[in-house]
Amino acid sequence: MTIDKHTLALVSIAGSSLDVLGALYLAYDLLGGEHGPLRTLSRGVTYGALFGAGYGLALGPVFGLATGLAHGITLAWEYSRASRRGPKPGFWYDFAMSAIRGGGFALGATYLHGGTFGATFGALSTVGQVLAYRAGIRPTLDYQPATRPRLTKHQFLAAVNRTMGYAAAGYICAFVAHQRAQALSVGVRTGLAIGVVTAIVNACTPFIEWSADHVPEKRMGVFGIGLILIGFALQSVQYWLSLLDVSVL
Repeated sequence: MTIDKHTLALVSIAGSSLDVLGALYLAYDLLGGEHGPLRTLSRGVTYGALFGAGYGLALGPVFGLATGLAHGITLAWEYSRASRRGPKPGFWYDFAMSAIRGGGFALGATYLHGGTFGATFGALSTVGQVLAYRAGIRPTLDYQPATRPRLTKHQFLAAVNRTMGYAAAGYICAFVAHQRAQALSVGVRTGLAIGVVTAIVNACTPFIEWSADHVPEKRMGVFGIGLILIGFALQSVQYWLSLLDVSVL
C-alpha cells in the first residue's frame, strides 16, 4: 500500500490548522467573549469547510483547499458585516473580496491545468464577481438568519448565473492554455461544480448565520476540544503510516 506525499502533507497541514482553531475556541473569553472575533471565525471555518469539501470532492483536494480558504476568509467578513447591518460596501471593498476569491480559484486551477489556465481563470473570476457585485448579486443577497435552511428565488438564480459564468470561464481558459480538446468538458465540469456547491451553501446560509449569533459559550469550548482532537488525529497519520510500513511516494 502506498500514499502520495502531497496528500500526506495536506493531511498534516489540515491537522495543524484544526489545532490552532481549536485553541482559539478554547480561549473564547480571552478573545473578548461574544463581542470578540470568534463569531467571525466561526463563520470562516464553516463556510471554508463547506466550500472546501464541495470543491474538493468535485475538483480535487488542492483546489478545495485553496478555494475553501479564500471563501472562508471573504464570506466570514461579508456575513459578519451584514449581521451588524453595516453600510453598503463600495467598489474597492467589492474588488478586494472578488480578488481574494479569484486568487483562490487561480491557485486551484493552476494546480489542475497549469499556470496560463490558472492566471486567466483567476482574472476572469475576479472581473466576473466584481460585475456581479455591482449588479447587486452578492453572497449577502436576501440575507436573513433562520433556524432552518432556505433557498430563495434570487439565490437560486444567482447560483445558476454562477454556473453559466464559470462554465464559460473554464471553456475560455482551456482555449487560452491550448487545451482545446478538453475545453468543453473542463468548462462544464467546472461550472457545474461551482454552481451546485454555491446553491447548497446558499441554502445552508440562513441556519449558519443564526447559529453563529446564537451558539452558547460552553458549546464554543466543546467545539474547540473537538477540533483539537481531530487535528491531533490528522497529524498522527504520518506516524501511523511509518508504524504500519506504508510507502509514501
